[in-house]
Amino acid sequence: MKKPNQRRCISCYKVADKKEFWRVIRLYPSHQVQLDKGMGRSAYLCPSASCLTAAQRKNRLGRALKATVPIEIYEKLWQRLSAAAAATPTKS
Repeated sequence: MKKPNQRRCISCYKVADKKEFWRVIRLYPSHQVQLDKGMGRSAYLCPSASCLTAAQRKNRLGRALKATVPIEIYEKLWQRLSAAAAATPTKS
């Protein structure tokens, strides 16, 4: 059972605290899609390459938000993923 601050990834269906996910929002009433902040319909995505790839390939964000997701949103998410990978130290 989900707890109050838990969300589900639209790609892999993992349930976790909402702080562990990226939030994509379709603003109300403008129907613009943006990241992180705003009021409107939200979809949550794990910060992993496999979830982002599946979400983009299968249009999972677009279906969850009931809106067209601009390619710029995916580009920003890929940039975040690569920045997070660069910031994570590797084990020797």
